[in-house]
Amino acid sequence: MRLVAYLADDGPAVGLLASPDRVVPFEAGRGGLDLALAEDGLADLLDAARDTATRIAGDPTAGEPRSDLALLPAIEFPGKIVCVGLNYAEHVREGGRTGPDHPLIFGKFASAVIGDGEPIVRPEGTQALDLEVELGVVIGRRARRVDATRAMAHVAGYVVVNDVSARDWQGVPAALREGQRGDGQWLRAKGSDTFLPVGADFVSVDEVDPAAGLRIRSWRIPGAGPGAGRPIAMQDGSTADLIWSIPALIEFISRAVTLEPGDLIATGTPAGVGVYREPPVFLEPGDRARCQVDGIGTVENPVVDWSDVPTDETDPPA
Repeated sequence: MRLVAYLADDGPAVGLLASPDRVVPFEAGRGGLDLALAEDGLADLLDAARDTATRIAGDPTAGEPRSDLALLPAIEFPGKIVCVGLNYAEHVREGGRTGPDHPLIFGKFASAVIGDGEPIVRPEGTQALDLEVELGVVIGRRARRVDATRAMAHVAGYVVVNDVSARDWQGVPAALREGQRGDGQWLRAKGSDTFLPVGADFVSVDEVDPAAGLRIRSWRIPGAGPGAGRPIAMQDGSTADLIWSIPALIEFISRAVTLEPGDLIATGTPAGVGVYREPPVFLEPGDRARCQVDGIGTVENPVVDWSDVPTDETDPPA
């Protein structure tokens, strides 16, 4: 099933993607996908989606135009966000590195999650914002010490994500200005607020097979200059090229960390990121970042500077 997360009058909801531009609401989708997963109600939700698909079969006018909906991240409040680094061979090579002998994992905070169209905020102190398109795996059943041969039974489905990264904070040499030293803290460099755009589309595990190869791409859309508004291709790869497969990742992660329904695994990014270009290319305020996994969905977000975002800071008491 292909579902879309959006904001209904009474709160978060998911509907059936009946065609590329029409979404059909259904009652079981009220509360959103996060709620369904948390209450072990994914099966009921998918059953309701199938019933809806049967009911509207042959009716091209069923539902609402997607463009009229306020889209939400398919997974808005993941309990855990586990990211994987250096998981595409070409990406490893473009950085002049050798691949690790086991998955390289790190985390992000839930406050990093934003939806399609929401702004990515470039924080104070970084000038080297980069994009990374990734396939996101949504956990549907609790997974603790799960063998790779059984791992896919714990997957609910897939989303597209953008692992936004502050390359100077990350300590990538090509991103550092003369005399600058990055602190090398990936949690800060990749886990800052708004650093994980998540698409509105959720595709259930039975619909697609990433191991067979889904095209995965990203674009930077400049906001100024001669090419303003014209997408510039950045990354173009295939999920068939993952070094560590989804089952292998789940086995490795679940040996140490129990994965719960609604948790999100970002599986790594292909070659073509901005920091390894000659010269390096970074996202600037006014630009847009677009990420797409064919068969899953697209997420596109504008970039703004921290100085343009209201603060919660208050004056100290007298």
